[in-house]
Amino acid sequence: MPTAGEPPATPVPTGARGPLPRAAVRSVVVVGAGLAGAQAVTALRAEGFDGRITLLGAEGVEPYDRPPLSKELLTRPAPAWLRDELGLDLGAADDVRLGTAATGLRLDGARITVMTSEGPVEADAAVLATGAHAARPRDWPGVLTLHTAADAADLRARLTPGSRLVVVGAGWIGAEVAGVAAAAGVDVTVVEAAAAPLLAALGPVVGALTAPWYADAGVRLITGTAVAGIEPGAVHLADGRALGADHVLAAVGARPATAWLAGALTLEADGSVPVDAGFRVDGPARVVAVGDLARRRSPRHGWVPGGHWDGALRGPAIAVRSLLAEVWPDGGMAGLGDPAGPVDPAGAVAPVATQPGDDPAPYVFSTQLGHELGLYGLPGARDDVVLRGDPTGPVTALYLERGTDRLTAVLAIDRPRDIAAARRLFAAAELPHVDRAVAADADRPLRDAVR
Repeated sequence: MPTAGEPPATPVPTGARGPLPRAAVRSVVVVGAGLAGAQAVTALRAEGFDGRITLLGAEGVEPYDRPPLSKELLTRPAPAWLRDELGLDLGAADDVRLGTAATGLRLDGARITVMTSEGPVEADAAVLATGAHAARPRDWPGVLTLHTAADAADLRARLTPGSRLVVVGAGWIGAEVAGVAAAAGVDVTVVEAAAAPLLAALGPVVGALTAPWYADAGVRLITGTAVAGIEPGAVHLADGRALGADHVLAAVGARPATAWLAGALTLEADGSVPVDAGFRVDGPARVVAVGDLARRRSPRHGWVPGGHWDGALRGPAIAVRSLLAEVWPDGGMAGLGDPAGPVDPAGAVAPVATQPGDDPAPYVFSTQLGHELGLYGLPGARDDVVLRGDPTGPVTALYLERGTDRLTAVLAIDRPRDIAAARRLFAAAELPHVDRAVAADADRPLRDAVR
């Protein structure tokens, strides 16, 4: 995962975009009926847009919250509907088409056409919010994934006490499912190819801190070994071992659901859509992308990948303000500065909007194996890690750019006060600077460490 100051996986185009008057936008199509799409509909009306809104959703159900699918897999059998969780009302859209999948995008001057399974939908502007899908290795027949409410219902029905579940991947989803399944009497083994759980997300130092949690929760953890193959009843590991399995869950990440955009927009190597600080897509028309499919250029954090629930919650309001701006800036995404150069928090990369919170910090929360985790910011692969607290108990990991005092991320494990403090630290326009010695003192408030 690239960090602040690293180049994107592919160059960002900087083709010219002419000014488009606000009056030209009288219809908007929102593609994707998850959290980001539903929030976009709400934001359009909140910003005073009185034109036509069409909402397209591939799943044949109304929007629901995804985090409970793993965190509350066995205790919450019904989806967490967003109308109940957040009060989101799809009635704000003029035309709601659930069960209608987008199959292509055509940009013709200022006109946008979304091709769907039921025919074309034309509009003056578009919000792309089709999210992501669970990664599934092609040569693993019968393997389960967990990304939709239907996936959760299927997995829930299979996990009976005494059944054997092998989870491939010790990331966020794998750890959450392993914990709830083991607590319900399921025999659980987790296989992780890396040397420690959550290594890609949190790095080796912090990832290693979570390894003992598996045994504490009654879960077998196997690290440093890849899966060589799967057949009915067995998972074969690269070291020659075979694990008995009634069910296998692949929890090896998610991929942006952007195959339908191929040929219409520039996509990164992982399929994500690069956007600027205002979530605007480079191109000749009014298009913004939000949620899991977008890779946003943040003034503070550099390139921020999708997959953050809080980004899907708060990003659409910023995107909609960009979409309805009086004039769409010339120069495409050139305002991002040199994509291969460093990010200057002092303002070399300026956000499009100026309202508080218009550069939301990446945020991840997780309940796994008896522990509560909250992560603010974006850890870098080469960051230094400072621990405050007992590594075997409640502890907070501070990520600082190597050799500096600039804080890039805070992970609090069973320390809610620190995550609350981190939320305030990353509300400023620049990354905070901290005194390492003070920050490591768990008896002092985290705010005392700020320079």
